[in-house]
Amino acid sequence: MPSWFSSNDKTNPDGEPTTDTATHEHSPIRHGDNHLDLAKESLSQLLNDERVPASVRSGLQHEYQRIRQMLDKLEQGQLHIAVFGRVSVGKSSVLNALIGHEAFSVSLLHGETKTADMEAWQEVDAGGVYLIDTPGINEIDGESREALAHEVANRADLLLFVVDSDLTDVELKALHTVAETKRPIILVVNKADQYNDKQKLELRAIIRDRVGGIIAPENIVFTAASPGMQIIIREDEFGNEHESTRQRPVDIINLKTRLWDIIEAEGKTLSALNASLFAGNLSEQVGERMLEVRKEIGERIIHIYCMGKGVAVALNPIPIADLVAAAAIDVGMIIHLSRIYGLPMSKTEAGELIKSIAAQMVLLYGSFWAVNLASSALKISTVGLSTVLTGAAQGAIAWYSTLVIGRAAENYLAKGKSWGDSGPKLAVAEILDSLDRDSVMKEAKEEIMMYLKQGKK
Repeated sequence: MPSWFSSNDKTNPDGEPTTDTATHEHSPIRHGDNHLDLAKESLSQLLNDERVPASVRSGLQHEYQRIRQMLDKLEQGQLHIAVFGRVSVGKSSVLNALIGHEAFSVSLLHGETKTADMEAWQEVDAGGVYLIDTPGINEIDGESREALAHEVANRADLLLFVVDSDLTDVELKALHTVAETKRPIILVVNKADQYNDKQKLELRAIIRDRVGGIIAPENIVFTAASPGMQIIIREDEFGNEHESTRQRPVDIINLKTRLWDIIEAEGKTLSALNASLFAGNLSEQVGERMLEVRKEIGERIIHIYCMGKGVAVALNPIPIADLVAAAAIDVGMIIHLSRIYGLPMSKTEAGELIKSIAAQMVLLYGSFWAVNLASSALKISTVGLSTVLTGAAQGAIAWYSTLVIGRAAENYLAKGKSWGDSGPKLAVAEILDSLDRDSVMKEAKEEIMMYLKQGKK
């Protein structure tokens, strides 16, 4: 276990372990322990949640594998630092300078780094810290490489965003994108050997203004990871000038110091933050997939009840009985849907929800529902012996009403038995607007007539 990841235990002069109770409770390490425990618990709950259907797990197989990897990472006390930037700003050189040898490929050819490479930072007490190189953000085939960079950013605990001057529009856009992952970022201004002290101050001020709100001033660090040659001119005793060159020293100390300050103070918290963010994102994905599955099942259930109600209304010769049968079918549908969404409702609750939806339907589309009464009157005029055509027409209206009620109920259940801020009127209005009434009625009528004709054979 790396030292930065270990507990806050101390030893007395006799070499026996002691604990500083005055500071231990409120120390960053103790808080880091708490954060890690919570993160591990969140990941374990996601991994072992029996409520998640097998189909959802299968669709998110890669993400569930990442949970196992992240739990292993937390157990081993690993911290991952990823680097981003344009081609040729010296991303790989910065990492090589930190490591102390050429572990990452450095090439004049653009696109040399095509995949995410990872190396351990073999410093004193740096066990468990890994550095990750990524492709340039402006390379050819940028979409796939940007997707890779975004994926690595989501896995990393800390990000280094490398530039070599004031940020270009491409860099600023990429910085905003990476910042959306909520990981802490250090902005590394590389090739600082190209600027004198005054120019560095001016450049720092410009960059600080451009990245304000994204990066804290103390996290803007200048480096010279692979400095150029320095020209030296010497004058001999005869006044003759002699030109020579020498290699400028690598200047990475400010970045290394800032990294260590962060790692020692917040290393555990960063690991926990990354795990918690991943758990939160995966929870959203699982929720969305489960909602998709429920909607697919819900659509099939609604169609079954639409057919049942349409046929029942078409066959029933007594108009008043139509209403009783229709209400019973709608109540049954909502109870069925509520179980699918894991929010079981009683008959009374289902009835109240139907009343609420129906009230909005009448307010928004009142004249249309008068057709249902006209059709019922037609049944009375024919002494209840309506034709297949008349029954199918009224059944299609019943079908349509159940479809709207079912869709509205799904909306209500998907939001946890709530209409949200918009309320039921807007929710029902959006559903009515999304449906092509004439097409739905035509298809419903055809299905009902086909069913009725088959029943007479």
